[in-house]
Amino acid sequence: MLELQSLHYQAATAPEPVLRGASLTLEPGQPSLVAGRSGSGKTTLLELISGLADPQRGAILWNGSPLNARQRRWLCGLVFQFPERHFLGLTVGQELKLGQRRLASEQIERVLAQVGLAGLPLQQAPERLSGGQQRRLALAVQLLRDPKVLLLDEPTAGLDWSVRGEVLQLLNQLSRERVLLVVTHEPELFEGVVDRRRAWRLEQGTLRTMP
Repeated sequence: MLELQSLHYQAATAPEPVLRGASLTLEPGQPSLVAGRSGSGKTTLLELISGLADPQRGAILWNGSPLNARQRRWLCGLVFQFPERHFLGLTVGQELKLGQRRLASEQIERVLAQVGLAGLPLQQAPERLSGGQQRRLALAVQLLRDPKVLLLDEPTAGLDWSVRGEVLQLLNQLSRERVLLVVTHEPELFEGVVDRRRAWRLEQGTLRTMP
């Protein structure tokens, strides 16, 4: 179980805090969702959870124990809204193996099939993939790390309807054994996929349950 307790965060260059006491409890088994307009702090929230930033006040706990930034980076996998900006490998195979000393070809094949990329040539350059394929490749990279918490930043943004449907179908499967949190400015796309009891809206720096 992941708990956010009264998180406060204000960037050094920002005139106002982005988060003002945001609290949340997330459990594995079903996907969870945080909705909010652009600029509301959704990506900042993911950066705090994943250990890329630290809150000025508040705590982030896993199964009741507080975590520092380094521990959160090990615990979490974050898929960015524009994953192509973060690819480091020259090929799909290199991208999948980054940070992995021992990685069996069977593991790679299994994860690629899991995200709908079975048979993808490993020698292909990531930048030559479609937007939907790049999103799923970034997801495969994180799944190979087997994170306890999976964070998805606008996973359906910019994708056509058929690819969006494929991404949505993955969410329940991926959340069965881990905490999975989606942030989006289009919560209506996730109706029927995310239980409203697991959905919140980020407004004025605080999290409120969806009506």
